[in-house]
Amino acid sequence: MAASAPKIPAPTPTPETAPFWDAATKGKLLVKSCTACGRAHHYPRPGCPFCGSDRTEWKDSAGRGVIYSYSVMRRATPPYVIAYVTLDEGPTMMTNLVDCDFDALRIGQPVRVVWTPTDGGPPVPMFTPR
Repeated sequence: MAASAPKIPAPTPTPETAPFWDAATKGKLLVKSCTACGRAHHYPRPGCPFCGSDRTEWKDSAGRGVIYSYSVMRRATPPYVIAYVTLDEGPTMMTNLVDCDFDALRIGQPVRVVWTPTDGGPPVPMFTPR
């Protein structure tokens, strides 16, 4: 198990990311989805990275996915895990894996979102094995 994590700086919402962070304060994970091609994407941005359309909208995510890739940073104090998680809705997001046995992690392992407090701002989404 990992030691307690250091304080996380508060994110700075932009006009493009404000709905994401507003939902985060309510414990909801949102992803952007293109109404032209139907594909979801992350990180939040106004244009679809797949077809170039500006017809995007926010959709609720179930907050579940699988580990696509990860790396354990054992030399850090405290050690931590950085990972790419592919959400059930399709997009892959960079995040941290928390509250887990680092040695038991596996590619393809199911994970769920957990909300980690920040230093004076909205919580950030991280993931833990389910």
